[in-house]
Amino acid sequence: MINYDDILSDRCVKLKPSGIRKFFDILDEVKGVISLTVGQPDFVTPWHIREKAIASLEDGETYYTSNDGILELRQEISKYLNRKFGLEYDARKEIIVTVGGSEAIDIAMRAVLDPGDEVIIPVPSFVCYGPIAELASAKPVFVNTFEKDKFKLTPESLRNAITSKTKLLVLPFPNNPTGAIMTESELTGIAEVIRDTNIIVLSDEIYAEMTYGRKHVSFASIPGMRERTITVNGFSKAYAMTGWRMGYAAAPHEITEQMHKIHQYAIMCAPTTSQFAAIEALKNGDNDIADMTAEYNRRRKLIVHGLRKIGLPCFEPEGAFYVYPNIGGFGMTSNEFCEKLLHEEKVAIVPGTAFGDCGEGFARISYAYSVNHINIALDKIEKFVRKYR
Repeated sequence: MINYDDILSDRCVKLKPSGIRKFFDILDEVKGVISLTVGQPDFVTPWHIREKAIASLEDGETYYTSNDGILELRQEISKYLNRKFGLEYDARKEIIVTVGGSEAIDIAMRAVLDPGDEVIIPVPSFVCYGPIAELASAKPVFVNTFEKDKFKLTPESLRNAITSKTKLLVLPFPNNPTGAIMTESELTGIAEVIRDTNIIVLSDEIYAEMTYGRKHVSFASIPGMRERTITVNGFSKAYAMTGWRMGYAAAPHEITEQMHKIHQYAIMCAPTTSQFAAIEALKNGDNDIADMTAEYNRRRKLIVHGLRKIGLPCFEPEGAFYVYPNIGGFGMTSNEFCEKLLHEEKVAIVPGTAFGDCGEGFARISYAYSVNHINIALDKIEKFVRKYR
């Protein structure tokens, strides 16, 4: 009989399962739930994007593309990054089209990390960074951000986390789960801390189009930072294309050359049909983004006002489509609060601890849902809060 303890990878066995998925498993057991959990637009991919994908299939475009993606798509990505964020990248050498932003993060980390290297990760943040670093035999170093600082990474906390082994800094802004952003001056402060080091920055900008009242600033646009920055972005959030699995990375050729090798051997290329859809999105999707972002902003105001009216302190998010209310005043852990709310009122939100231990006392609520859906959930949350206040 095979002893799986002897044959399975220690690194993989020791990985903790996603706290989000663990909560979703509980969610599956409860019927009739109003869910505010999923970080996925409730909009269908705009028709003109779907139409181009269908047309590509009718034209027989069902073959592999080049490893790094269709050149026209990489050219459109290059134009987009320049038009929106003032970045300049060579479409032939400095852009790789990936299977979602998640693959871009994975191959970026594997391209620069060696065993024993340290990766600084501000938390709370999306769940993948630490595990991917561990799979690359590196050590995640989690740096807490705080409500009093609007959940931003500060130069002081970054400086205190840097050691001789620090190789990579993750900048996950606009942030999931807090909705925090970093302004140009704040990013400049981060740049000054690492300017005289060899630290590489992985800037995850998947929510770059979803900012409210401020335009997103890309870290690579800060003077002197392009040469050390891997910019990750994609189509899932801005264009409501989660299921198409389209992302990309832009970085200096010295870095993308190594990322290309991993992508080539592990993936071959991103889905061909999705690439044709992405070309159309970049060419003609700006109005779609504006319309969806305006609707998210409407929902953002609704849910922040609603939570505060109920009596739940709530940081006002400036990006993404999440709120991160403080639920610490009920004598329960975040998990207990969310599980009781689920079972008693059939409303699902995600415990803050799914995004790092510092999330204790908080919960993530997605407002990528209809106004009616949000209003029903707020009524039920209010009933729950009154019961346990």
